Amino acid sequence: MLFFSLLQDDGEPETGHKVGPSSPLTLFPLMSFSVCAFLHGSAQPLMLLVFGMLTDTFIENVSTTPYSGRTSQLLDIEYEMTNFAYYYVAIGCAVFLLGYLQISLWVMSAARQIQIIRKMYFRKVMRMEIGWFDCNSTGELNTRMSDDINKINDAIADQVSIFIQRFTTFVCGFAMGFVKGWKLTLVIIAASPLIGVGAALMALLTGQELLAYAKAGAVADEVLTSIRTVAAFGGELKEVERYDKNLISAQRWGIRKGLIMGFFTGYMWFIIFLCYALAFWYGSSLVVDTEEYSPGTLLQVFFGVLIAALNLGQASPCLEAFAAGRGAATIIFETIDREPDIDCLSEAGYKLDKVKGDIEFHNVTFHYPSRPEVVILDKLSVAVNSGETTAFVGPSGAGKSTAVQLIQRFYDPKEGMVTLDGHDIRGLNIQWLRSLMGIVEQEPVLFATTIAENIRYGRPGVTLDDIIHATKEANAYNFIMDLPQKFDTLVGEGGGQMSGGQKQRIAIARALVRNPRILLLDMATSALDNESEAVVQEALDKVRNGRTTISIAHRLSTIKNADVIVGYEHGRAVERGKHDELLERKGVYFTLVTLQSQGDKALNQKARQSRASIRKRTRSQLSNLIPEVEEHVEPAPVTRILKYNAPEWPYMLFGTIGAAVNGGVNPVYSLLFSQILAVRWRGVVLTKTRSLFQSGYAFSKSGELLTRRLRRMGFHAMLGQEVGWFDDHRNSPGALTTRLATDASQVQGATGSQIGMIVNSLTNIGVAVIISFYFSWKLSLVIMCFLPFLALSGGFQAKMLTGFAKQDKQAMEDAGRISGEALNNIRTIAGLGKEQSFVEMYEVHLEAPYQAAKQKANVYGACYGFAQCVIFMANSASYRFGGYLVRQEGLHFSLVFRVISAIVTSGTALGRASSYTPDYAKAKISAARFFQLLDRVPKISVYSNEGDKWPDFRGNLEFIDCKFTYPTRPDIQVLNGLNVSVKPGQTLAFVGSSGCGKSTSIQLLERFYDPDQGKVIIDGHDSTQVNVSYLRSKIGIVSQEPILFDCSIGDNIKYGDNLREVSMNDIISASKKAQLHDFVMTLPEKYDTNVGSQGSQLSRGQKQRIAIARAIIRDPKILLLDEATSALDTESEKTVQEALDKAREGRTCIVIAHRLSTIQNSDIIAVMSRGFVIEQGPHDQLMALKGAYYKLVTTGAPIS
Repeated sequence: MLFFSLLQDDGEPETGHKVGPSSPLTLFPLMSFSVCAFLHGSAQPLMLLVFGMLTDTFIENVSTTPYSGRTSQLLDIEYEMTNFAYYYVAIGCAVFLLGYLQISLWVMSAARQIQIIRKMYFRKVMRMEIGWFDCNSTGELNTRMSDDINKINDAIADQVSIFIQRFTTFVCGFAMGFVKGWKLTLVIIAASPLIGVGAALMALLTGQELLAYAKAGAVADEVLTSIRTVAAFGGELKEVERYDKNLISAQRWGIRKGLIMGFFTGYMWFIIFLCYALAFWYGSSLVVDTEEYSPGTLLQVFFGVLIAALNLGQASPCLEAFAAGRGAATIIFETIDREPDIDCLSEAGYKLDKVKGDIEFHNVTFHYPSRPEVVILDKLSVAVNSGETTAFVGPSGAGKSTAVQLIQRFYDPKEGMVTLDGHDIRGLNIQWLRSLMGIVEQEPVLFATTIAENIRYGRPGVTLDDIIHATKEANAYNFIMDLPQKFDTLVGEGGGQMSGGQKQRIAIARALVRNPRILLLDMATSALDNESEAVVQEALDKVRNGRTTISIAHRLSTIKNADVIVGYEHGRAVERGKHDELLERKGVYFTLVTLQSQGDKALNQKARQSRASIRKRTRSQLSNLIPEVEEHVEPAPVTRILKYNAPEWPYMLFGTIGAAVNGGVNPVYSLLFSQILAVRWRGVVLTKTRSLFQSGYAFSKSGELLTRRLRRMGFHAMLGQEVGWFDDHRNSPGALTTRLATDASQVQGATGSQIGMIVNSLTNIGVAVIISFYFSWKLSLVIMCFLPFLALSGGFQAKMLTGFAKQDKQAMEDAGRISGEALNNIRTIAGLGKEQSFVEMYEVHLEAPYQAAKQKANVYGACYGFAQCVIFMANSASYRFGGYLVRQEGLHFSLVFRVISAIVTSGTALGRASSYTPDYAKAKISAARFFQLLDRVPKISVYSNEGDKWPDFRGNLEFIDCKFTYPTRPDIQVLNGLNVSVKPGQTLAFVGSSGCGKSTSIQLLERFYDPDQGKVIIDGHDSTQVNVSYLRSKIGIVSQEPILFDCSIGDNIKYGDNLREVSMNDIISASKKAQLHDFVMTLPEKYDTNVGSQGSQLSRGQKQRIAIARAIIRDPKILLLDEATSALDTESEKTVQEALDKAREGRTCIVIAHRLSTIQNSDIIAVMSRGFVIEQGPHDQLMALKGAYYKLVTTGAPIS
């Protein structure tokens, strides 16, 4: 069982990392808690014993007395009934006490277990190596710490005791049946397998429906992943149709499931009522004919078995919770048991007495664990001498930052070794090694506390004088003293209250306060404007003296005066020397300097603040730029949900009638039951079965139609958003497909069957009240006083099943904030060696939720006990008063039974109605999220017909002073005043290093984004005023990695023009132009060959030519070629290049290329750097200028 495996991990967490299994002392209380649950479970069968005795007493009495207006006084009925009432009170009190104990004790014990698990889990996560974090996103770990551990909590808290209680009732009920009357029990059990068959079939069907949706989900995923291609070729509406087609099969399954569910629910009740009829027919013969049983025994046996069966059914949700808990626990315990590859908290390893600071890489080969196929360092050998400043330069992705991370031992190399003063760093103590280093990164991480505390993170126990000294060295002292609260100023979440330059200087002070032997500067000034850069640079120059310093920079001005410059390319150190030596070598360093110095000149003329290139990062780091914000959604109004369901009103009406009839059947059945006449049952059974089937089918049909409609609308709305919306990680393809899959189907919870349930319960209560008032209004009134309590207890039970997770979340928020901050900034924490202090902080913050959970356990236990004992109290009151009425007013005692049974069934119906609230609330939230999507107005609307269109589109383009930043990275200026124009029919080529804004300018032209400032002019029209789909229909694009869809070659080419029906001749002529036709004709299925998921069945050159044919088929006026041949080998490149040259004839063309040979015959060549053009003109003119372009061509140096 899950909870015993979980309880194994009890013990004292504070002392060590491993925690011992439970001692007998901890298992003993659990045993005693279980005894309470066990005793509580036996209460219901006990109540039946009393009930049987009661019945026998009356029936003996009445059968010996002829029925006249008043009951004869052979037996004092009032006295007897009062006695039985006292029995009930006694059982009720016991139930209250046991219920309270069983729940509160289990919940408390669970709270303690959970606190221990949380501590162990967080402690282990903080010990993991950085590579582990690359493979596990911080978002996922945060979810595990909250949701998964809550699932374990649900499994080991109240659910265990409720399960024990219900299971006990099940055992006792059957036991009583067999002891009191085994014949009848066997007859009843004989029919029960038929019920099981129904239940099993229902479970099977749910799986089928999910499978059917999977296909539509795959379509959605494919489309959302390649949203830019879909947008560029205007395929939005076509994709919505394709998605909708796939939804039909899911809808069919759903309706079929509803039909069968309706049928089986009807069938199950049919069997249950048949069991009743059978039991009473056979039972009555045992009572009357053979006189083996007394009537009381008959009732005890019948109800014992019935209650046993019901409780077995009610125990099953607990099993679900156990399964979920075990699933969650597996993941959590796997992490707890995993030994980290590099254990940062371990005491092992040497500490050198004296550190000089010589660092050397010996043939190091390395790839990130999250991307094993990409080799980052390739047999890197490089030495860094102590006391010198060594600069690492090279294009993005060459492995400079990776080398620094290996020095910090965030990762271990796959081959080779890194040594410090000749010792392999893998043999040194990690905490000690990291304490030697001060690191300043491009994006420094500050923690949400004061400036002084942030600097203290550098070294424990520093004095204020040390802090002041460090801030003076870092040029930070003056600005800190100008702040009103000086060193006690809070820096905000992630340092958000500080400017880039201030954050950077605080980070430098934090590095200096460690008094490090080795200083690592990873692009420490790249994110700053010129003014702050000068200040920060000055601070860095001051502190480098006498320390081993490694500096990575893209701004070469900052490293000219380094002692040694090492040039990196493709994971190797390819050159090494001083500034002047390297310039003469005309290699990597030379290329970078050339491009930059031109850019700098132009920049100084414009006197612009600029930002550096953003470096490609592993996912784990990029996700830190955007804080995870959980948006709060107001639940949607039900009326709006129903409005979307309006076309299905006939189904809903039909279903509602079925539900109403179904609700009315229960009290009628209880009335018949009190007369115990097996004769009139046939009608009831058939009515119940038919009405259930009717409502089940009708509601599932209306619900499935609604789900399909919402999914279609949601998908339509998603594809209509601007491309920038998809950059937000909350709108990643994964998140959006999940939203389509789950949110849409959860909305059903607010309409359809939900309405059925409510109608069912209301008619049930209505009919019951009418029946009982008909027989005895006085007694009915007394019992009705208990109805609100019964309803409350029903509602409370429902609340219990959904668990307390919500309130826990509040209490866990502080602890969650600490764990979130720790996991998001794990590299900084590891660099500072602060893991232990975060673990301690987290453990302190766990205390509050633990105390809250203990208080809650008491409240919860009391409520549960009350909910359980209300029914006993109601019974005792009604018997006492019923006895009085029989005595004083001559009411026939059988009527007392009828009234009690009618009202008690309606009470349970009330409770049942309130138990559907969780689904309902979930549905409203899901609907709200959906409506948020439907209501969002995209910044660039694809579906709107507004905007300019003109008949003679020529393709005259002009970029005027365009500035642009991506919406998800507002701090990085990508275009910085781009000015360039191209006339119809001309070819414009963009050249420049990666990150200088070449591809971005193409995206502005496509109107994936609009510029923040400046304009893009097309044939004299401002691009923001042009109709989006009209503009895109005039543009054909071929990119470096073309995206193909999972369909045939012919369909992929057709995708180029979604505005008309493309004929086969068009396809063939386009593929001939793209040099593709001959290759396709060699394939067995020719144009019907499937290209596989994302074109995986084809080579790169073949994919590229299909993409060219796709662009040609729309006969575009403007052709965009984004590095269209860069990923090809020489052979395919020649073929593709010929195809491109053909395609360019008579069209305006914009080319981006890294190989200069491919663009020499362009009309205009624009050299870009830092987001604007530094020189432009035809090839010969630029060569004559002898500027940046000339140097690039003559040295043949590659452009990264």
